[in-house]
Order: sequence, then structure tokens, then C-alpha cells
Amino acid sequence: MPVPDPHAFAATWLAAWNAHDLEAVLDHFADDVVFTSPLAARLVPGSAGVLRGKDALRGYWTEGLRRLPDLRFSVERVHAGVDVLVIGYRNQSGGLVDEVLRFADGLVIEGHGTYLVEPATAQS
Repeated sequence: MPVPDPHAFAATWLAAWNAHDLEAVLDHFADDVVFTSPLAARLVPGSAGVLRGKDALRGYWTEGLRRLPDLRFSVERVHAGVDVLVIGYRNQSGGLVDEVLRFADGLVIEGHGTYLVEPATAQS
């Protein structure tokens, strides 16, 4: 199934995040969504970075907003595939993040938060 309009989706997603409106963000996700993130591995004990279901995602993001009350994103690019959108953005501290979102029936069924890895410096 094709993805929703990429730029319209990214704009709605961004507005919901920047308003800290988790229910508006979660409206885009299926009840049985699977979401992975290395940050979730740190914030959700026992998850190993894998969250299953909308309730688990709500808990993770609620804790994230509690710890980062100044959270704010700015979208830098949007990529579209057959059933995937990738939203590339900067967070409040300038970090580069890509959300990889796979869709079915108009909802995100799988998501992955990915973070820029800086190249290792050459040793002399």
C-alpha cells in the first residue's frame, strides 16, 4: 500500500511532536505497532529497545517528554518508498535523527528511531 502524502504526514507529525501532543502523534500508529529505538533501550528497562503496541509506545514517549521538557524537532528531509516514509530531523540539541516508518492501511505498523553515528577518528 502506498504511503500517505509524505510532506503532509511529516507536517502533521512535526506539529504534534512540537506541541507535545502524544495522542495526536499516536493517532498515526496501529494498536499493534512495533517500534525500535536505542533510546528506548535506555529509558524502558527490559525492552532491549523494542516496544510492542501503542500502549508501550505511549509509555516510552511519556517518559521521554518528562525527561526532555524542551523537546523540539525540525524536519530537514522526507523520503518515500513503497510503504515506507523516512523523516529526517534535528532534535532540540541539534542531533540528527531519522524515523523510518512502515505503513499498512494508512497507519504506521513498524517504526525505527535511528541516530547519526559519527565516523571513528583515525588513530595515529
